Amino acid sequence: MRSFAFRIALLFLLIPSPAQSLEHGIPARLATDFIHSVIEAGRTTYSKKVVEHLARQNALAASENWEQEDTLLLPAQFLSMSSKISNTRGIGMKYRLMSLWPLNKGNSPRSQNEKLGLEEVAKNPDKPFTWIIPREGRWYFEAIYPDIAVSETCVTCHNNHPNSPKTNFKKGDVMGGIIIDLPLGRRTEKNVDEKFLLAPEVVADYVHSVLDSDRTVYARHIVNRLEDRGILQSKEKWENSKALMLPAQFLLNSAEAIKPKKLGLHFRLISLYPINPLNRPANEFEQNGLESVEVHPIRPYVKHTKVGRKEYFQAIYPDIAVTRGCVDCHNGHPGSPKKDFALDDVMGGILVSFRIE
Repeated sequence: MRSFAFRIALLFLLIPSPAQSLEHGIPARLATDFIHSVIEAGRTTYSKKVVEHLARQNALAASENWEQEDTLLLPAQFLSMSSKISNTRGIGMKYRLMSLWPLNKGNSPRSQNEKLGLEEVAKNPDKPFTWIIPREGRWYFEAIYPDIAVSETCVTCHNNHPNSPKTNFKKGDVMGGIIIDLPLGRRTEKNVDEKFLLAPEVVADYVHSVLDSDRTVYARHIVNRLEDRGILQSKEKWENSKALMLPAQFLLNSAEAIKPKKLGLHFRLISLYPINPLNRPANEFEQNGLESVEVHPIRPYVKHTKVGRKEYFQAIYPDIAVTRGCVDCHNGHPGSPKKDFALDDVMGGILVSFRIE
């Protein structure tokens, strides 16, 4: 059986060109809005429903030296680890944390534009700071979004850290920024700006890459590590106990966190063998897509749909069992219709959908 890593490598080698002269697609600025909303949703879910939840239960803290101390990653470390996974996939899009007041000097701005962008989003956090830059024969779109202190954990860590150049942060303050970098057209392309259209297949890949990276960090470095060491367990009914949510629940909570943004971006888990009946395929496209990615998990199953004059794009990506915990949960759950999953099996799909302009 081909490994999960091999499948992922092939998947991203087969992605279409990031941007081209299109009549219909996703503007670069909206694409970074999509990406940032997914990054923010994952970090908020981790901060509030993992770190703060376990702190309220007096179960486990988050700390900078999480590996040595058998604790949780700090929210900033969670985001940084996820971005490193996504950035190594060769899909073109990259993102990272940075700050005017970094604990780690490697998170300082790397150019004058980045420094100016951080200053601007600190003063005006309601919109990103964006620009177009030529690099290596292509145009790139870069956007800096404010990195806001969403939990007391973020504030306490920065205010008490011996290396912090700023020690008076409050919850809700802008602590830095998240920069997102997208490849656009070649240098010969004209009229390249934030309205430049990207292929919807590519934008869906960007969104899925963030989702998959977040879930990988949560499953491997939170759930698996803490369960293997006998520190904490994950379980379905986690809310009122000293327990972690399941990896599938992490994605579902992120999907809920993104809804208030009202960007027209949606994602959810679906399966031919769902534990929750609500996750069954809702229509013929979802049924066919799940059957397709189960047999051919290299590329997503996609569809363009028109409703009146509006056009929508949908993509179903394989939901692969990347950890033993995923396998054991489904095989041992009384409500599971399939109990013979193995590591690296396709367990279902992740449906990503949005409107095309």
